[in-house]
Amino acid sequence: MIANRFRTALLLVLALSLPLSLLAQAERTAYRPDVPGTQGLVTAGHPLAATAGLRMLLLGGNAIDAAVATLATLNVVRPQMSGAGGNGFFTIYDSATHEVYSLNATGAAPMALDASLRNPDELAKGIYAGVVPGLFGGWVEALDRFGTMSLAEVLAPAIEYAENGHPIEASVVDAIERGLEVFRGFPTSSAMFLQNGNPPAPNTLVRRLDLARTFRKVAETEQRALRQGKSRSEALRAAFDRFYRGDIAHEMARFYKEQGGLFTLEDFAAYEPIWAKPVHTNYRGYDVYSSPSTSRGGLEVVMQLNLVEPFDLRALGANTPETLHLVSEAIKLAKADIYAVVADPRKTDLPLDWLLSKERARRSAKKIDPKRAMAYPKADAPYAPTDENVAAATERSRPGSTDSFSIVDRFGNAVACTPTHGSAFGTGVVVGRTGLTFNNGTRIGSTAPYPEHVNYARGGQIPILNNSPVIVMKDGEVVLAIGTPGGETIGQTQFQVLLNILDFGMSIQEAIEAPRISLVADPSFYRAGAAITLRMENRFHEATVRSLQALGHEVELIDAWALGSMQGIFRDLATGTWLAGADPRRVAYAVGY
Repeated sequence: MIANRFRTALLLVLALSLPLSLLAQAERTAYRPDVPGTQGLVTAGHPLAATAGLRMLLLGGNAIDAAVATLATLNVVRPQMSGAGGNGFFTIYDSATHEVYSLNATGAAPMALDASLRNPDELAKGIYAGVVPGLFGGWVEALDRFGTMSLAEVLAPAIEYAENGHPIEASVVDAIERGLEVFRGFPTSSAMFLQNGNPPAPNTLVRRLDLARTFRKVAETEQRALRQGKSRSEALRAAFDRFYRGDIAHEMARFYKEQGGLFTLEDFAAYEPIWAKPVHTNYRGYDVYSSPSTSRGGLEVVMQLNLVEPFDLRALGANTPETLHLVSEAIKLAKADIYAVVADPRKTDLPLDWLLSKERARRSAKKIDPKRAMAYPKADAPYAPTDENVAAATERSRPGSTDSFSIVDRFGNAVACTPTHGSAFGTGVVVGRTGLTFNNGTRIGSTAPYPEHVNYARGGQIPILNNSPVIVMKDGEVVLAIGTPGGETIGQTQFQVLLNILDFGMSIQEAIEAPRISLVADPSFYRAGAAITLRMENRFHEATVRSLQALGHEVELIDAWALGSMQGIFRDLATGTWLAGADPRRVAYAVGY
């Protein structure tokens, strides 16, 4: 059996450097409890966002109603991570149809963009960076198709926090401090995020009055349409149109024109959210669903699962050197192929069957050497950059800044959603009097640095995100809804948490709190031969670290609680019990009733 051969070979290598008795891992513990719920659960990246979602469930709403309330509140309390002007992905299980759906709420670069005229810094932050706001349209689209409450009802908690104030959380202040240079360059940004030109102190009561006015405008438009006898769908569409074609769009276009930016009314009017078939694999009898392109993370999750499925992971053990080596090599193989070919599916012929093929995954898994870490491989794909078409100074990816949450309701629906601004506060530019900041999806990372690459920044093209909320089913029943922020680490984190639950039998909170690894590439994962560093939270045993170094991994120890911020809800099919977990790595919180 391939797993037994792998284990035998690797243990021989490890025996040369360490007694096997040192490889035992610490007993698993969870510092937070699993949170039970009999009628509904919400686990989100901020306590106020989680309770906003729970308020909708208590008022009789369903998981989608709660999701939009959670999203709007995240816009107010974690504005560096998420907002109506950003992008995001929903993975939705609808109990009425017994189907899983994917909603891509992702906007395109402005049609006037010519990336060759801009340096990478200009496409990462500031007036020339950014993509059309996608997430607000996703709020409306999801609410229209699957929700039951009005837009005014689900926006109410966010409006309250924006108008009356909320204590600003320390991580938001830290992000403001890192963005000071950009904020001070735009009076609209300074007015929204700074106090007397400086970041507010943690726990200061802050208000987002322009954002509240934008939310009130769309809610009032919906309510006016309802009073005029319009249907629920027509009223929601009226709110959508006011944002993308009405006075809000005119204000956004006016601001960009005055500032010399590229966005026009035509860019906003062209936007529509996209319902798409989720990517899927069956892993050891579990059906795993996640986001398709324009996310690369969903593909990464299912491809990594396909790569490790031939191995007996349970026999290898959770977080042992053998398993961590296998996980690392699977990440490299999946990323090499994904970064070579994945782009906006409207603009390129995406080889989806090739990427998801289990047979190809089995062949690729044979490239994994149990005795040695591989170099970052050249893609087994149509495109790979060469030395002639790269410039090292422009290749490096820019980090992301994202949030995530999961919700289940008493009707049997489940939602996992991962919204993002790209980097912290996206472009860093507050757009006129809207209170909105746009996702900086034009940055390298979301786009490729090579002009001939399918994912180069092009006008009208949707850049690639890594957001990839996951729903897992077993025998037609939802068993898991998970998602995480973390930029480049999203697919890697979700991969590890899925293994912790599906292979190693951890509880949801244990699986979330277990130490994690991630791979980083210098200059980026777009480049075959990139230098790969294996980052490890420093809670791993020293013996485990030395074992991986002996296999040729370049290891960097980082803070004990550093990688991602997983939110998840698990259903024990044997008992029917729903349990939620929230990650202590950030300020995530789970609530239920």
